[in-house]
Amino acid sequence: MNKAKRTEIFERLRAANPQPTTELEYDSIFQLLIAVILSAQATDRSVNLATRKFFPQHGTPEGLLALGVEGLADHIKTIGLYKTKAANVIKTCQMLVEQYNSQVPDDRTALESFPGVGRKTANVVLNTAFGHPTIAVDTHIFRVANRTGIAPGKNVTEVEKKLERFIPKQFLLDAHHWLILHGRYICVARKPKCPQCGIADLCEYKLKTTAT
Repeated sequence: MNKAKRTEIFERLRAANPQPTTELEYDSIFQLLIAVILSAQATDRSVNLATRKFFPQHGTPEGLLALGVEGLADHIKTIGLYKTKAANVIKTCQMLVEQYNSQVPDDRTALESFPGVGRKTANVVLNTAFGHPTIAVDTHIFRVANRTGIAPGKNVTEVEKKLERFIPKQFLLDAHHWLILHGRYICVARKPKCPQCGIADLCEYKLKTTAT
């Protein structure tokens, strides 16, 4: 795919959604971090349903420490891997209080030192909270990047590097959100909704679906 086609793709995505953002609900950078940790192998909707129960009263590192692992686990039972996630979140809160004055650091290495925080989670926080032009490649972005031809790659790291290299700079900050939303609602896994797609004529996927 050439630069002109990529540019047109992101021009259209921006025109359709000028101010994209995460669908996770949060009121602070800390709450965003916790929500992203909980969202691993879970839907944003399921995470929002759970965090609405405890963020209002326990939405700080100190508040979650007061809940403890068992208390938090009780609130997130509807989310996959909830026991492991509860333990990771409480350990993360302890580290934030003890090492970072309860403030989420604007630093990749520091973020990835927290339990349950890998490169993808760090990228989401760096992008959404701190305005870094990072790309957090999840299953949706991996699928869209490969299907469309925007940035084909064999693994998430390869796709991430290609996206950062190929996406025109003026779109990099918001590209993460546009691609996730496109994969979540249009370029879905089983049967992409090509007739509803605003970039179908630019997409290089050879097995496009037709209206039924």
